[in-house]
Amino acid sequence: MKKEEHPKIKELKHQARRKSIKEGMFAVGESSFGSAYISPFAIAMNASDSLVAMFTSISGLVGPISQIFSSRLIEKYPRKQIVLKSVLTESLTWIPIALLAFLFYKGIAVTFLPIILLILYSTFVIIANIASPAWFSWMGDLVDTKYRGRWFSKRNLITGFSSVVLALIASVILEYFNRTNKIMYGFVTLFLLAFIFRYISYQSFKTQYEPPIKLKKGYYFSFWNFLMNLNKTNFGKFTIFHFFYSFACAIASSLFAIYLLRTIGLGYTAYILVSYASTIFSLMVIGLWGKFADKYGNYKTILITSILTPLIPLFYILNSSIIYLISVPALISGISWAGFNLASGNFIYDNVSKEKRGLVVSYYNMLNGIGIFLGAGLGAILIRVVPNIYFESIVWIFLFGTLIRMIVVFFGLSNIIEVKKRKEFEGKNAIKDMIFKTGKQNLIEEAHQIMSIKRYLTE
Repeated sequence: MKKEEHPKIKELKHQARRKSIKEGMFAVGESSFGSAYISPFAIAMNASDSLVAMFTSISGLVGPISQIFSSRLIEKYPRKQIVLKSVLTESLTWIPIALLAFLFYKGIAVTFLPIILLILYSTFVIIANIASPAWFSWMGDLVDTKYRGRWFSKRNLITGFSSVVLALIASVILEYFNRTNKIMYGFVTLFLLAFIFRYISYQSFKTQYEPPIKLKKGYYFSFWNFLMNLNKTNFGKFTIFHFFYSFACAIASSLFAIYLLRTIGLGYTAYILVSYASTIFSLMVIGLWGKFADKYGNYKTILITSILTPLIPLFYILNSSIIYLISVPALISGISWAGFNLASGNFIYDNVSKEKRGLVVSYYNMLNGIGIFLGAGLGAILIRVVPNIYFESIVWIFLFGTLIRMIVVFFGLSNIIEVKKRKEFEGKNAIKDMIFKTGKQNLIEEAHQIMSIKRYLTE
């Protein structure tokens, strides 16, 4: 029988979860002002298409590599201490990145600046990923398994809404400087804001409660042992699927900014609207997916959403109208990826003991990173060698990416099972209940949660 927690510990965890939501609202500012604009920044500095694709490829690899080493830090240091030092250093890396924009504006070493940007951004990714295993383990101890799907969907909803608002502000800033022919000053402004928001996030971490963790003797196993036993466990089979799916998805996603900004010629505001439209749609359904996953299981959620995610690159190339891009591919992307990403994260919690979470998630992310590296690397090669026959080469690459995604989903999900006992999925009746009954209630709840943002900020 599970030992009942002391009321004081329960309250500390409750307060920590609330502070985690507040911290996340500022953490997404780093993405909305910083990471989201790295590819547009590289394009503005006249980086080649292949080099732009390499930002996804290299960062996808170096980040998980750093997690392999940082996962062992949990043995020696408190998880909170690891996260604090990582987040503080991570925030500071935006200052030299902002300096690059100033140097480009002044015409200093412009030929080398895209390469320097790649190096600096890779450094940022390495530092940012050091905290990932510790944070993942920490959050797993704060959130009870019974409502994990609902809580993470709530956190994702509030942080996602914040990211959309901040992204719109970022687009206005960048568009203003673009019209005054001082686009590089716009990037300087955004990257300094990314530093400020991540620093505020760092301050928020300081007051969060961290439950103690005891690592059992013999909990550690090497990455090689993890690889050798992948096909023997349910989580291992899921990891294999996710590796190949990360590879398949990175082929087209690494070229997304190039397609929107160069191939069909969208402006920065239109680019942000299309990029974040899927986020807006995901916010509308994230709570619904959380309840669906808690009720019917994370595997079932992954299975359903995987029917749609392979088709996203295909839908993007069918029409270049901004209205179409927002209303069709962005809609499908937002709905499907919201459920897929939420369920994938919670699938790890379901299948891995808390003592091994930090270690296992680093290995899991390492394989995903290798998949992204290989997929984005393939995209970078294809954009150079695929000829423009009948269509632009990038269109053929998007079609190829769609096909590979479909093959991976078809063959990769058949051997995975749900380990937690859930309610039996009843097909049409279950979907009807979730959409029309639970869905209506979910929209009302999400509206209340968004309205509560002010309360999180003032606490």
